[in-house]
Amino acid sequence: MLNRLTTALIFTLFAGAASAQMTPVGLWRSIDDKTGQAKAEIRITANASGVLSGVIEKALAPSKEPLCTECTDDRKGKPKLGMEIIRGATKAEGKDVWEGGNILDPENGKTYNLRLTPIEGGKKLEVRGSILFIGRTQTWQRVQ
Repeated sequence: MLNRLTTALIFTLFAGAASAQMTPVGLWRSIDDKTGQAKAEIRITANASGVLSGVIEKALAPSKEPLCTECTDDRKGKPKLGMEIIRGATKAEGKDVWEGGNILDPENGKTYNLRLTPIEGGKKLEVRGSILFIGRTQTWQRVQ
């Protein structure tokens, strides 16, 4: 009886860990689309309602400017390190896709509509920023 309970508990823990990976919540390494080099680590969290937020936790590449001088909202003139660049995305019903929020490119100060899609079992995250039908997709790598 104890062996079955232990086995069931271990299975539940592993199943929970596997399914938890199909979420954008976690620590991600952004990759520069032009150079292919790691740029920063972004921590994505969810509040109690499931709304996502993402903050630059660590810079991995030197920035020309440590402050967001190009930003036009409440982030103008604030340090890029520690800056919230993802705001307001929520899970689409019935899909492993988070959308409806926006993402800020702190290098140019522009804000884009956001779609986040975990891929490869949650090891990578497709991050799509767009304005109308024009946009670009980056693939971030899970750190944690």
